[in-house]
Amino acid sequence: MNASSEHQRILLDIADLDRRIAQADRARTHPSQAARINELVAIRQEQLRELTALTGTRDDARTELTRLESDVKLVEQRRARDAERLAVATDPKQAQALEHEIASLTRRQSDLEDAELDVMGRVEEAEAAVAAQQALIDITTAEGSTLSAQGKADVAAAAELGVQLARDRAAVAESIPATLLAEYTRRAANSAGAALLTRGTCEGCRMMLPSTDIAEIRRAAEDAVVYCPECGCILVRTEESGL
Repeated sequence: MNASSEHQRILLDIADLDRRIAQADRARTHPSQAARINELVAIRQEQLRELTALTGTRDDARTELTRLESDVKLVEQRRARDAERLAVATDPKQAQALEHEIASLTRRQSDLEDAELDVMGRVEEAEAAVAAQQALIDITTAEGSTLSAQGKADVAAAAELGVQLARDRAAVAESIPATLLAEYTRRAANSAGAALLTRGTCEGCRMMLPSTDIAEIRRAAEDAVVYCPECGCILVRTEESGL
């Protein structure tokens, strides 16, 4: 195949645009934030499981505290009734029985209040643990929301860039023969498509060509389309090719 040096050099612009289009497509389909967002999703799920456990512990303590408060109230009410009955009692035996019951209720109330204080401490600790865990979840959620917003913006920008680059490529591709473009497209499926030959090195695969291949390329006509023997891309010759 033959093509003018000018048209062959235009292939380098097309190859560069294809590279940038591929980069934009990767940025659109695989935003840089994706890995961290997925990590945060897993972290948040674990944090929510821990929150569920801590909330259960807190709720159990609250339930126990409510029961103790109810028991204390019942004991207080019973003591008050016994005190009223004792105040008007005339039978010594009845008075002695009431005094004994009041003393027993006083001890019972003291024990319940001690237990109540202990459970109140547990409730306070459990509530603090729930609040701390919720704070961690809020931090994780906030980071995830920020990264998601950034990711969406980056995806939108990459998509817009890809459209613009595709327009630029179409405009550039119109300036070269269809047969040359087809040859480039075929070879671009498995290589850079087209690359500079710089001081005997293919810039597509970064391989230095053997002297025999360089000699063959040197003998080729200026408008001949030559290929890298290593990667198969079209080699574009310039004054930097070392020929």
